[in-house]
Amino acid sequence: MRFCPFAQRTRLVLHAKGIKHETVNIHLKDKPDWYFEKNPMGLVPTLETSSGQVIYESLITCEYLDEVYGEKKLIPADPFEKAQQKMLLDYYSKMIQLFYKIPTGKNKGEDISVLEEELENKFVWLNKELVNKKTQFFGGDAITMIDYMMWPWFERLEMFGLKHCLDSTPELKKWTERMSEDQSVKATMHPIETHKAFGKSYFEGKPDFDYGL
Repeated sequence: MRFCPFAQRTRLVLHAKGIKHETVNIHLKDKPDWYFEKNPMGLVPTLETSSGQVIYESLITCEYLDEVYGEKKLIPADPFEKAQQKMLLDYYSKMIQLFYKIPTGKNKGEDISVLEEELENKFVWLNKELVNKKTQFFGGDAITMIDYMMWPWFERLEMFGLKHCLDSTPELKKWTERMSEDQSVKATMHPIETHKAFGKSYFEGKPDFDYGL
């Protein structure tokens, strides 16, 4: 689906590694029967190879692509560095729900101050990681897999109405600025107004998957 951040993870890796591919988007509220035959969970993204092999789940597809296509490796070869990235990604994965709970609660007129404070505290922790590493990105001074796996939700911060949560995290904010200059990020991102329009439809319960077409 064009606006899915999980699918964007896979598209980022495909572009970064220069892998030729065809993209097929599906309507997530009206999924075709053939899609369930390939992925019984019905989620995106799903990869299908030229030989008919099927791989799904965003993290699994990205790891598969990095293993099969050896040029420009994104996952560190060093076991400790690889473990560090997996631990950081596990921490980050538990944050993702906040990006949705906050705007959903706001739309319902709920008090979201506690949730926002929780997200801000997690951003402070990520900021500290960059400060301690003294690197431009989370895996070093070049973009690696962990950066691409985290990026899609930061691209959507303004759509979520959460960009102000970066105000007290200068290094994390610089990271988002550096990421936005990456060619693969530029190739897979949507303009902020497009994100906002889709986000409005999504949080109102009527996602317009074809917005802008």
